[in-house]
Parts: sequence; C-alpha cells; structure tokens
Amino acid sequence: MKGSPPPEEDREADPESVARAILLRQLTLGPRSRHQLAAKLRDRNVPEDVAESVLERFEDVGLIDDGAFAAMWVRSRSASKSLSKGALRRELATKGISGQTAEDAIAELSDEDEEEAARRLIERRVRPALLGDPAARDRELRRLVGMLARKGHPPGRAFRIASSVIGEQADADG
Repeated sequence: MKGSPPPEEDREADPESVARAILLRQLTLGPRSRHQLAAKLRDRNVPEDVAESVLERFEDVGLIDDGAFAAMWVRSRSASKSLSKGALRRELATKGISGQTAEDAIAELSDEDEEEAARRLIERRVRPALLGDPAARDRELRRLVGMLARKGHPPGRAFRIASSVIGEQADADG
C-alpha cells in the first residue's frame, strides 16, 4: 500500500519489535557502536526503557560489541586513511567509544605501524616532477607535512617522514 508506514513503524506495533527491527536493519548496514544504535533508537522515538532493554539483549547475544567495533574501526581507518592514534581516538569518541575500550583498540596499532602508514601515504602522494626545483620542493614538503598534520600526526613526525620520502625520491630521480 502506497503511503502506509512500514510495518516496524506501525503505531500499533510493539515498541520492542520496532526497536529490534531498527537495530537489525542498522547492523545489516555495517558494524555500529552501542552509542550509535542508541541514538538511532532515540531518533525513531523508541521509549528509553525499551531501547535500553533491547540494546542490552543485543549485547548479551554478541550482536553489539563495542570492543570489537573499536578494534575493527582502528584497523580499517588506520589502513585506509593513515590516521594517527590521536585522530583515531577522536573518531572513536564521536562513535561513543572512549576510555579503556578505545585505548585497548588503539594499543593494537604500534608506533611503527602508524609511521609506516604515514610513509606509504606520502610515497603515494609525492609529486616527483616537482622535486628538481628547490622552491617547488619546499612547497611540496609543506603540502605533504600539512596533509599528515590534518590526519593527526605531530608536526615533528610529519616533517621527518615527508623529508625522508622526498629525499629518497630526489635521490632516485637524480
């Protein structure tokens, strides 16, 4: 029927069934933190006590696991975006994961892994054609350092990695 609400939003439906349907639909889209799922239930006007009960049940059966979500998030975002530990910590906080759960997930990322991801990013993004001219080389260095800084890397590390990669590229071309 066109214009009728979906079954899970039927005003006569059991609020617990509505909450379960919302959570299952959200989880089929991808992993979510408990905080994200609770926010979705609030947005859909699920009563707080019902939401809490259903969220606890989903945690009990393992469908919601903030620790596993945080670990997956750190691995994925570190590999795909070359984010620093600080940037990952901030992203996890926006997902409602902080404290020991966030720290445990971030601890899986070693300093060497973090630096290696930054190095790979710089190696992909450096423009070797610009390295012959000293002024262009300086601009390229600033651009690359800025890119790493926006990904949360400290200025000293960003400068060291970008300088090293630019030096290696210039030596290979020269």
